[in-house]
Amino acid sequence: MTDRIVVVGAGYAGTGTVASLEKEVENANADVELVWINENDYHLVLHEVHRVIRNPDVASKVTIPCSSLLPEWGEFRESRVTGVDTEERAVELDSGATVEYDYLLLGLGSATAFYGIDGLREHSHTLKGLEDARAIHQSVKEAAADASLANPAQVVVGGAGLSGIQAAGEVAEYRDEHHVNLDVYLVEGLENVFPGNDSEVQGAIRKRLEEADVDIECGEFISKVGEETVYLGGGEDTDPEEMPYDVLIWTGGITGQEELADADLDKDQRSRRVFAAQDFQTSDERVFAIGDTALIDQGDETVAPPTAQAAWQAAEVAGENLLRASQEQPLETWRYDDKGTLISVGEKAIAHDVDGLPFGTFGGFGAKFLKKAVATRWIASITSLGRGLHAWNDM
Repeated sequence: MTDRIVVVGAGYAGTGTVASLEKEVENANADVELVWINENDYHLVLHEVHRVIRNPDVASKVTIPCSSLLPEWGEFRESRVTGVDTEERAVELDSGATVEYDYLLLGLGSATAFYGIDGLREHSHTLKGLEDARAIHQSVKEAAADASLANPAQVVVGGAGLSGIQAAGEVAEYRDEHHVNLDVYLVEGLENVFPGNDSEVQGAIRKRLEEADVDIECGEFISKVGEETVYLGGGEDTDPEEMPYDVLIWTGGITGQEELADADLDKDQRSRRVFAAQDFQTSDERVFAIGDTALIDQGDETVAPPTAQAAWQAAEVAGENLLRASQEQPLETWRYDDKGTLISVGEKAIAHDVDGLPFGTFGGFGAKFLKKAVATRWIASITSLGRGLHAWNDM
């Protein structure tokens, strides 16, 4: 009997797993069935989606049809997953249909965490998909059209991690390219941008942001959001600082997808992210999880970071392990290998601790080249070199 492998999600985790599984199946001349499920009919190069904030035409460069990535022996279903029934071994879809599986790979990604902050979910844009980036572009465009020199539009970006830094950089670049009256603020509750990282790279990022005329507000968390005002800090004896805004973008954290809330899998109770071993197996041996969906054990009470880089690496092994599981072979284990960090601030970039280079943190042409090269390489690895090179100028 042919085993059915179901892959849920077409982010880096799901797409990379499909590519890896295709290679493993063809090398082994194995007989398996693949069903690939995703809400949209395209793979999104998420770490470059912030480019769409400045220029919506970039969308064609950062989206790749799933049909062009699917093996000839696979099936793609464009549908939103609403649940997983591990007892029946079935994935539930929003159409009411179910898809049975013998082995399941969950690569649903993550949702934005709002941490219960009053008004934040209702009044902010997020940056988790293509339509989010398009909506931010439109809101920034409309706010800029109503602005004047005496009354510039106010764009506030909450959260100074990778997404927040890059979103602020793109808004600033849009302002400069279109010569509009617009102020950009990057708000971070902790004491530094890119919190938890080396002070050298934090300093380099701050310098690029300041050169781009982005105002940085660190050290006070957003405590409340109204229709036109962000409130920072405050407490029993102090009033919060008020920051007016026309556009609010929130990138301050991630949590697990609601679709997995009722799945009978061991999960972190607060975030709903699924616990996975180093071979990606969850508490159910027929269900595997990688990418932002999962908390993948790395030993010493640590887990893999929720980054594109980690998802790419994990996917290479996940495809192999799905086939191994179907053939009742021992599974391979995986450990994350940090290859360095690349961050864009508009047209500029910063590189930090890039594997194989004798430098720590640097910018300029070299950092920008590497940032483009990584995006191009990923696109080329799942499609073709020609398509990767076609995207080069917009990355």
